[in-house]
Amino acid sequence: MGRPPRHDRDRLLDAAVDLAYDAGPAGVTVAAVARAAGAPSGSVYHRFPSAAALLAALWLRTLERFQEGFVAAISGEPVERAAEAAARYVVAWSRNHPREARLLRYGPRDFGQPDWPAAESDRFAADNRRVHEAVTALAARLGRSHDLDRVILATVDVPLSAVSRHLRNDTPIPASAEDLVAEATIALLQLRQR
Repeated sequence: MGRPPRHDRDRLLDAAVDLAYDAGPAGVTVAAVARAAGAPSGSVYHRFPSAAALLAALWLRTLERFQEGFVAAISGEPVERAAEAAARYVVAWSRNHPREARLLRYGPRDFGQPDWPAAESDRFAADNRRVHEAVTALAARLGRSHDLDRVILATVDVPLSAVSRHLRNDTPIPASAEDLVAEATIALLQLRQR
């Protein structure tokens, strides 16, 4: 039985998250990740055959970790609570994962998306479809298929705005933020009378 690798993908990607947090996407290079993880560059290239593959893996791992809980929340029951739960999730996830949330404030293009390998580009497209389908399904369940933009505003845009300033300034997200975005979501979607 062989030894487990000293420099596995997640450890290397964790180092890349720290670099992106400190220096933005431009700070994530193969050499910088190797240095930060205490690994030889060959170990990084063994797991990520190019800088574009490294950047794609970093973006996709972060995005998918966020999306997993978001899709679960927005798909929940009862439908009246699903939109509120999704908005609360955005805030809670951002508070619990500030480095990753700050990374997601950039866009995939900042992480070299046009140069990603085809498999990663396909995975990214599938991830985006899954979230779009979940939000579209919520809109239909709420009887708001005609007003998808409002559902996106209530469940994605407003919660992201509520945490953005704190992520940008590296300040704690206040405890009241979940309640505030939930109130905004309820009001925007007219889910129930107060």
